[in-house]
Amino acid sequence: MSSLEGKTVIVGVTGSIAAVETIKLIRKLRRRGAAVHVVTTPAARRIIHTNALEYASQNPVINELTGKVEHVAFLGKGGSADLLLIAPCTANTIGKVARGIDDTPVTTCAVTAIGSGKPVVIVPAMHLSMYSQPFVKENIDRLGELVHFVWPRIEEDRAKFADMSEIVLTVERLLSRWDLAKKKVLITSGATIEALDPIRILTTRSSGRTGREIAYEAFRRGADVTIVHNSNAQLVNQIHVESAAEMSNAVLTELDKGYDIFINTAAISDFTVDKRDEKIRSGQELHLEFSKVPKLTNIVQAKYPHLFVVCFKAETNSTPDELIECARSIPVDLVVANDVTLRGMGTKDNEIYIVDSDVERYQGDKAFLAVKIVDAIVKKMNH
Repeated sequence: MSSLEGKTVIVGVTGSIAAVETIKLIRKLRRRGAAVHVVTTPAARRIIHTNALEYASQNPVINELTGKVEHVAFLGKGGSADLLLIAPCTANTIGKVARGIDDTPVTTCAVTAIGSGKPVVIVPAMHLSMYSQPFVKENIDRLGELVHFVWPRIEEDRAKFADMSEIVLTVERLLSRWDLAKKKVLITSGATIEALDPIRILTTRSSGRTGREIAYEAFRRGADVTIVHNSNAQLVNQIHVESAAEMSNAVLTELDKGYDIFINTAAISDFTVDKRDEKIRSGQELHLEFSKVPKLTNIVQAKYPHLFVVCFKAETNSTPDELIECARSIPVDLVVANDVTLRGMGTKDNEIYIVDSDVERYQGDKAFLAVKIVDAIVKKMNH
């Protein structure tokens, strides 16, 4: 994925033991196309060696500022860097940045970036007793909207280094094209579950990966994203449901709050059954009576006629022409169609057809396909 192609990220490393995680973070940024330069504090260099950071970034590490005025060259007005990422960031460094103190290469870079209007991302990592104390909270509040925080994971009495995917996603959002800015996007994702009894369920093979990837791509592009599913996602708003009825109720309740785009990727059950209160005994003859579940897309279209609607159509053993014809029969703004005979359900990749007045075919991993789907949404909304 090349979401950061052509971007330059300065990674500031401070004296938290979480600095050992920075190598992996740098590699993730570089895999997405970013050029990475590292700047350190003296305390950081007592934890992680400069050679390791240089090897990871493939650029010389800035351990001290010189006559080249590196902080200005990268992060001053017109500087070549696009963003400063301080990861990990200690309580000490947060306090200094909040008060405009620039007595280390990292704090000088931070003060310079804030002064020139370049985005700064701070990833705190420290003992929980430090993170919870009122002066740290005051300094975080003082920084306010001047910087962007990626909040730590609270585990084992520590404010641990945030999930790297959340850090990278935050960087991607800040450096993206923002062609969905000020748009509210609601996405359904994954399988629904219909209970037969307290133990058994009816469901589908859907993993929800496509829905999550679309949610992340819309988030990168500046949208306010909510996903309705039975899984977990990062940074976007989440509503957790299980059954088709719960998903429909959650979607309709949420849409009443005002949205611009509805993307229905979920493999919602077409049928439900009355749940038995007790376990169905093994070996007993069983007859199930199914009830049809109303199509969520139809309900949404009837209730919100001006909403931009995207739906997914999955078929099996269909020719491309049959698949496209079936997709064209659905009266929504865009249809994403695929044959799940070989791939799509529960797989990391897929082959899809984005059906509008024209038809576009794409094949690849679902993160790549999410980019193409959001591209098609933006294109259609702008015309």
